[in-house]
Amino acid sequence: MTDNVNKLGKLLTDVRACKICDGLPLGPSPLLQAGTTSKILIAGQAPGSKTHEKGRPFDDQSGKRLRKWLGVSEDQFYDPALFAIIPMGFCFPGTGKGGDLPPRSECAPQWRRPLLDHLPNIELTLILGQYALDWHLGDKKSKTLTGTVERWEEFWPGALPLPHPSPRNIRWFKANPWFEAGVIPVLQERVARLIKKRP
Repeated sequence: MTDNVNKLGKLLTDVRACKICDGLPLGPSPLLQAGTTSKILIAGQAPGSKTHEKGRPFDDQSGKRLRKWLGVSEDQFYDPALFAIIPMGFCFPGTGKGGDLPPRSECAPQWRRPLLDHLPNIELTLILGQYALDWHLGDKKSKTLTGTVERWEEFWPGALPLPHPSPRNIRWFKANPWFEAGVIPVLQERVARLIKKRP
């Protein structure tokens, strides 16, 4: 156990010092959290400019909605003994015409598998957005995000595909009221049970 803690600590230090991406508009500043006892993995897209400035993942409106979905406090959410936050890209990728650019392609191949290999206690993986769905579900996902989320019970209880909690998706939430009415209560119940199992 101690050996794995040391290895994960070294790996997190290496990730946070990473400068593999060239030309990032705000420079490299990898944002993630993880602990060897983490129960829940949040697999998102990439930090936004606001979270980059604050130096903490999901410290924005998306994070507020996500914590509401989970039914947890900020202290619980930012406790690596409970939650690992490992997005597809660790740095803010920049902005395009339609919003933030996709996660940089260099990040996941370099770091994702080594990090996940050091998280033996993950019992639930929350998969947020299309890029994370591609990596975690591959051919098991539907052609659309909505189609995949509608099939959430096929992946439960080990994983849950989710729309990104960004305010940009408010139209999706309004068009799919079944999601917050039917899926979120089940998610909150499972999260509450996992948190009670805290070591």
